[in-house]
Amino acid sequence: MTAKSKPKAALKEAAPKSGAYVSVQEQQERQEMFYSEAMRYMENAKAYLKQAQKDGNYFRDTKYVRTACGTAYSGVLIAMEGYLVQKGIHVPENKKVRKSIEYFQSNLAKLNRKMLDNLNSAYKILHLYGYYDGIDNVVVVNEGFSQAKSLIETIKPAGLNGSPAKSRTVQVKTAG
Repeated sequence: MTAKSKPKAALKEAAPKSGAYVSVQEQQERQEMFYSEAMRYMENAKAYLKQAQKDGNYFRDTKYVRTACGTAYSGVLIAMEGYLVQKGIHVPENKKVRKSIEYFQSNLAKLNRKMLDNLNSAYKILHLYGYYDGIDNVVVVNEGFSQAKSLIETIKPAGLNGSPAKSRTVQVKTAG
């Protein structure tokens, strides 16, 4: 297993089976894995965005903007998967069936409307306008990155900001 594939393998193992109980320590480790992987994607996205070179209110090279937006959006999806796992919702692991934006939207609608609004904004700005359309407006792209950062921060483990982790055990529910 290469160093690059280790985080993905660890994330796959982090999603518990339906009905499983996990300890507080396991919860903390899962949160840290999802958070650090999502942040790694964001750091890579920022590096790509620097290569796009700003020229006033626009980026010069949309190739790098598209890559940056796609990478940031992937980080958002990792964070959303981590959030669902953190809330005890089983996330399907079948690689043949891709988790759609609708999957995350329907689950977030039940859990947290503000996060749903942020996800919808990040989806539109980063995935649709940035990745597919190659928008080159600096303000719009920065807003997409801001939405992504906000979503990723919601899964930041308690121990990383100095406060103790919550002591609880979670039973995983099957998403309906």
